[in-house]
Amino acid sequence: MERLQKVIAHAGVASRRKAEELITEGKVKVNGKVVKELGVKVGPNDRVEVNGIPLERQVPVYFLFYKPRGVISSVSDERGRKTVTDYFPHAEARIYPVGRLDYDTSGLLLLTNDGEFANLLMHPKHKIEKVYIAKVKGIPFREKIKQLEKGIRLEDGMTAPARVKVVSVDKRKQTTIVELTIHEGRNRQVRRMFEAIGHPVMKLRRERYAFLDLKGLNAGESRELTTHEVKQLYVLANSAQ
Repeated sequence: MERLQKVIAHAGVASRRKAEELITEGKVKVNGKVVKELGVKVGPNDRVEVNGIPLERQVPVYFLFYKPRGVISSVSDERGRKTVTDYFPHAEARIYPVGRLDYDTSGLLLLTNDGEFANLLMHPKHKIEKVYIAKVKGIPFREKIKQLEKGIRLEDGMTAPARVKVVSVDKRKQTTIVELTIHEGRNRQVRRMFEAIGHPVMKLRRERYAFLDLKGLNAGESRELTTHEVKQLYVLANSAQ
């Protein structure tokens, strides 16, 4: 037996907080009866409806995927481009990505059918660390690196302070490999940060998400998260509130 709001959140209908609002507003039925109390628990055989629509309850699944470049972080694309879910043709559950990576960015991406898990990890207040490896044009001076570390003013506001490590410099080709650690997830954020200091990104890969990395995987490959890893992510996100 699980709390009703948790079941609704796991089904991907809404966050747990929004699910609680739906319950108290009388928009949820259990076995044909309106339920407005938050303490109600339901079992696998109970029929749950939200706004008159039966809830499809699925066993939660969690995947770690090494997204290749040239793939859309979505479940579909109106232009017919390859999406991350195309790499999971045998998945019984309807999975979707947790956040996104740009079309031209490769690296670690999580996919799940657990709406509560996805909402928890994506919420900016939870500050999940993400580590990127960027190949940029030119050789950034120390002053430019300090700008990244302190925060960059973008059109949507200041970025939070980042951790920056220069991995290698190619003076002949005038390129630099930089490791950047951030906890935000704005659209094209890493690329915009480097553009702002005058060193546009040539190639970008997300190496790590929290404690998870790409070890043992090639581009286009995936693995299921262990139960322990899922619990660790929940604990990490909740402890950062």
